[in-house]
Amino acid sequence: MPEIDGGRVHVLGVDVGGTFTDLVVASDDGVRAVKVPSTPADQAEGVLDAVHRSGIPAADVVALAHGTTVATNALLERTGGSVALLTTEGFRDVVEIGRQARPSLYDLTRRPEPALVPRPHRLTVRERMGPDGVVEPLTGTAVETAVRELATLDVTAVAVCLLFSFRQPEHEQRLGAAIRAALPHLAVSLSSEVLPVFREYERFATTTANAYLQPRVAPYLGNLRRRVQAAGLPDPMVMKSTGGLAKAGEVAEFPVSAVLSGPAGGVVGAAEIAGRAGYTDLLTFDMGGTSTDVAAVVDGQVAMTGAHVVAGVPIALSTVDVHTVGAGGGSVAWVDAGGALRIGPHSAGAVPGPACYGRGGAEPTVSDSDLALGYLAPGAELGGAVRLDKSAALRALAALGTRVGIDAHTVASGVREVTHAVLTQTLRTLTLERGLDPRDLSLVAFGGAGPMHACGLAEGLGVRTVLVPQLSGVLSAYGLATSDRRADYVRSIHAALDQMSVQRWAAVVESLAEKARHDLPESQHRVVADLRYRGQSYELPVDASEFGALAARLHREHERRYGYSLPSDAVELINVRLTATVANPYRQGVADKSSSDQPDGSREVWYGGRWHESVVMNRRALGAGTSLIRPMVIESPDTTCFVAPGWSGRVDDFGTLILEVGA
Repeated sequence: MPEIDGGRVHVLGVDVGGTFTDLVVASDDGVRAVKVPSTPADQAEGVLDAVHRSGIPAADVVALAHGTTVATNALLERTGGSVALLTTEGFRDVVEIGRQARPSLYDLTRRPEPALVPRPHRLTVRERMGPDGVVEPLTGTAVETAVRELATLDVTAVAVCLLFSFRQPEHEQRLGAAIRAALPHLAVSLSSEVLPVFREYERFATTTANAYLQPRVAPYLGNLRRRVQAAGLPDPMVMKSTGGLAKAGEVAEFPVSAVLSGPAGGVVGAAEIAGRAGYTDLLTFDMGGTSTDVAAVVDGQVAMTGAHVVAGVPIALSTVDVHTVGAGGGSVAWVDAGGALRIGPHSAGAVPGPACYGRGGAEPTVSDSDLALGYLAPGAELGGAVRLDKSAALRALAALGTRVGIDAHTVASGVREVTHAVLTQTLRTLTLERGLDPRDLSLVAFGGAGPMHACGLAEGLGVRTVLVPQLSGVLSAYGLATSDRRADYVRSIHAALDQMSVQRWAAVVESLAEKARHDLPESQHRVVADLRYRGQSYELPVDASEFGALAARLHREHERRYGYSLPSDAVELINVRLTATVANPYRQGVADKSSSDQPDGSREVWYGGRWHESVVMNRRALGAGTSLIRPMVIESPDTTCFVAPGWSGRVDDFGTLILEVGA
């Protein structure tokens, strides 16, 4: 990859993963990447270690963008704060009752995830707002009683969620002000600030999640800010789930906005680099050490959703539509009670890591399988601190094999096949349920393990083109370094579209734009409308650049997603959303056009049920315009790519490997 040779450094992107911490430096002159082991006990240590190893003087850094999994892990592991919920009388159990959706309808042993707020911590207040104003006033006595009851609870945060506060927030604001004045040690989340949209359950659940995460995320970001500022670095920006950056202080106040912070950076980076190569309809495939994240990009736009679920908790904020599965390089292989080989979701993580890391891990993982089958080189160095030990990998695989009576090689092959089956199912779910045919898309493979598995996965999906970016092993960090500043605003309307005048529409959009101009001066704005047919319980987001075209766009989008439309039915406008962005000027430079045809050697790689003699090439030796033979192993410091039998390709002007099957 290009090296920086003088010039002022502009932006650092740091992505903290479960196994490695990746850093990308973006400047006017090019990019540089660093990969170091993560430090779970204090992630700031890994961040500073990566900056130190980059050799970049702190004085030359003008911005630091950070992606983190702290919020995600707190939900997954249930390690957030102790939370109270204050709500309208009669509605304390909304967060537990939830919806009637049952992910495993016939599994009698399945129990729903417990609510983030235990029932004794759910308090009510006598008041009532309706859509048009006060139904029952909030008295001073009721406010004092609520504050007094909160003071008796051993909690660190409180979520205030009242009926119709998305339209009439006055009661919530009074309660919030009283709590902050009387109990300043409590973190306070108001639903009218976190998620001012209708649907009580989703609004309550998202606000409660925000309160639950504040005691965990705010101290983490506070520690990170102190550490990087002490090192002479600028105050960090944090990637939000929308794929845009925000100030660390803002994310500390609204941590629920960053539950997909880590995966979002990779999707943004993949879309940007693939677009440069002329590909706009994509599946992004980010296979790291702990998990794999997949997302869709249609017409150059990252697919978004307003209904994401993390660890059983609905997050109704706008987020990148990422699906995560526990099948990464560090995912542990095991045998279930029926004798079937399984993968994950348990991961060996950074410590001790896969058996092949030689750090005390004894359980076989996907990375051990890749090493045993020839995709990884014995003795290869990862992250500057790990050398791959093939004998340790084989011992771990053999130990698992003895339980079912097969040898280490058969176990390794089975691990790869099961991993591909899990990932293929995830990608099919992501595409087919959204009206997308995977055969019409290109697969962008990145992450430390993604490019090794890309060709095999693409064949299983019927995908004919695979793109492997130059910075594929650290693409999430690249996406952070090159992401735009972004802020999102929403207004709930819930009105018949044919009764919405142009003047009222313009007034709503202008009110959102005014907030955006205040928060992000000189930002560009994009407006989206959530629409549905009358009687439906779900909405579809459509581009709202032309008010008069909204109904027609709903018909087209409904046809694409579900195979039919209802042009004669009435259309309802539910929400108006405005996204404000300030473009990041730093992008990846042009690849070096010089190349070398001299291989670094060859080795046997197991693919399609047999061994293939494969040429080994250094990624840095492949300049723009290089043609790729097959089969081939392409090695770089941050990842390894395998060009499978039946595939060939080339290197484009930005260093991206463009692989095609049967070309």
